[in-house]
Amino acid sequence: ARGSPSIDQYSQRSYQDLFDKLDTNKDGKVDVAELRAGLTAMGISFRKGAAQKIVSSGDKNKDGGLDFNEFNKYLKEHEKKLRLTFKSLDKNNDGRIDASEIKQSLEELGMDITQEEAQTILQSMDIDGTMMVDWNEWRDHFLFNPAHNLNEIVRYWKHSTVLDIGESIAIPDEFTEEEKTSGGWWKQLAAGAMAGAVSRTGTAPLDRVKVFMQVHSSKSNRITLLGGFKQMIKEGGVASLWRGNGINVLKIAPETAIKFMAYEQKVQTYQRFMAGSLAGATAQSSIYPMEVMKTRLTLGKTGQYNGMFDCAKKILRKEGIKAFYKGYTPNMIGIIPYAGIDLAVYESLKNAWLSRYAKDTANPGILVLLGCGTISSTCGQLASYPLALLRTRMQAQATLDASDKSTMSGLVKGILANEGFFGLYRGILPNFMKVIPAVSISYVVYEYMKTGLGISK
Repeated sequence: ARGSPSIDQYSQRSYQDLFDKLDTNKDGKVDVAELRAGLTAMGISFRKGAAQKIVSSGDKNKDGGLDFNEFNKYLKEHEKKLRLTFKSLDKNNDGRIDASEIKQSLEELGMDITQEEAQTILQSMDIDGTMMVDWNEWRDHFLFNPAHNLNEIVRYWKHSTVLDIGESIAIPDEFTEEEKTSGGWWKQLAAGAMAGAVSRTGTAPLDRVKVFMQVHSSKSNRITLLGGFKQMIKEGGVASLWRGNGINVLKIAPETAIKFMAYEQKVQTYQRFMAGSLAGATAQSSIYPMEVMKTRLTLGKTGQYNGMFDCAKKILRKEGIKAFYKGYTPNMIGIIPYAGIDLAVYESLKNAWLSRYAKDTANPGILVLLGCGTISSTCGQLASYPLALLRTRMQAQATLDASDKSTMSGLVKGILANEGFFGLYRGILPNFMKVIPAVSISYVVYEYMKTGLGISK
């Protein structure tokens, strides 16, 4: 847009001149090709695919082009939205936006950027080189970009300068002020919890086999996937495949609530990665006794425990309160590599997608997002799996024979000496087998729940 006649001049004449200029074949309509060619000729910056988006959203009678009324209406409405966004960014109401105002606004959205990054954003709009953006420059920059609210504009900036805006690990949903006041946030959390419950129940047999392999499988007692299932069915019937699932589902509610509260507290001040890790650690610490009970119930033989309370009573009586925090150390250590790798891989995949495929939008669509999320959490799991295995072994210690009770370092030495490095990865096959069904089930249920609870997209 540098050096181009300001769009302000066109708006004074109700956009009529601009329309005539763009309508090169004089058929009274501006189609996608004309809009694209005209904007390019006038040096007005716009994004790939933006012309298509403008025409399709303004084209009310669906004839493939904008007549003057449609064109005028689209730009006027768009300008109104841009004016509101400009006002919300202009904190000191001096009619101009500077780099610190951009930085502050992004921080309010929960995104930390440096002063330099804020200046890069500013420079992309600053036509006259004053390092300030006035209303005319702002409108010139965004008038032919279909972004109008702050979130969309943030997405557009992220796309053009590839800002490293870290996403949350623990709580994927960002809640807007509107959702917080209208109560939409609890509906989203409820939908997420329900999705988790169905997905955990659907993949419970694989989870139980995984725990069995982590604890009981060794060189001398090799448990295969099929062998594990056969053994469990023989011991307790088909229903026993879901042993331990009740408490696994039950712990979703406190886990989600605590993560959400911890994350909300920290998200303004800490970077996303820290906030995600700390929220995860807070939630894990609070519900850790449930984790121990889940492992014990999962490994329980038929008739060993009569439900959750009986299990808690027996652990308390035989082993004391300390037993509820067995394996806590490897569990906490495991959060950091998992969260760090998950975030790093997710960001890399997302940026690779954005730089290669993002044409008219920075939103890659749900399949790409689910794919990136699945790959990144799988990489995170791969790195922290040995710690998860140690945690499960330590949690299960009372169910094993007395000689097997040892510290974390003792366990590692024992596994490495007896089974080699891959002994630390026992049970990883069923663990990875449940990733895709778990993601798919939870996504489908989440979408249905959102519709049922009336949460719009």
